[in-house]
Amino acid sequence: MNKVILMGRLTRDPDIRYSAGENGMQVARYTLAVDRRFRRQEGQQADFISCVVFGKGAEFAEKYLHKGVKIAVTGRIQTGSYTNREGVKVYTTDVVVEEQEFAESRAASEAGSASYNNNQYNGGKAQAAPEGGGFDDGPDGFMNIPDGIDEELPFQ
Repeated sequence: MNKVILMGRLTRDPDIRYSAGENGMQVARYTLAVDRRFRRQEGQQADFISCVVFGKGAEFAEKYLHKGVKIAVTGRIQTGSYTNREGVKVYTTDVVVEEQEFAESRAASEAGSASYNNNQYNGGKAQAAPEGGGFDDGPDGFMNIPDGIDEELPFQ
């Protein structure tokens, strides 16, 4: 089985191109910075994973994804190779994205994006949403549930 699930932030805006041929298809490429679970005191704290998405997914990426946005993707690993202009064989590894979705709210994304764009990437630590984020958020970033709501639920 070849299945990949990743969550990370885009390191730059997606690169959008169109495949050649009569029925050219949109292709989007982007790189995800995925935090490592265990960190050493020195060295790299994230892996940078190349992703490619085709068709409707590429249209979505062009319209909604930008540098710093945190997304979750599922897909498969695909390897390949080509010979560059100098005659050297280059090996590639990409995640071919099958599904992609936002991994945080717009307010949190904008806060994370601003931090990421200012080269203050925090290694995936949660950040408080800015004031006036549009929801009645508690201090942990989750929506506050009113007391007594249990009586109104249709299941128990």
